[in-house]
Amino acid sequence: MDKWISYDKLSKKEKRKRDQANRHTWGAISPVTRKPINSRVYNRRKAQDWRKDAADS
Repeated sequence: MDKWISYDKLSKKEKRKRDQANRHTWGAISPVTRKPINSRVYNRRKAQDWRKDAADS
C-alpha cells in the first residue's frame, strides 16, 4: 500500500500523472461560450451583401 502524500509535496512528474488521469474529454459538447448575434452591431459580411444583390439583378 502506498503512503498518501499531499499534492503540494509531489514531484512535478507525479503531479502531471495525476492531472492527466483526472482530465477528461468534453465529447460532443463544445466548451466555447456561445451567445446570440447582436443585430445592432456592424457586420462586415452583411454590409457586402448589397454587391451580390446588385450583380444578380
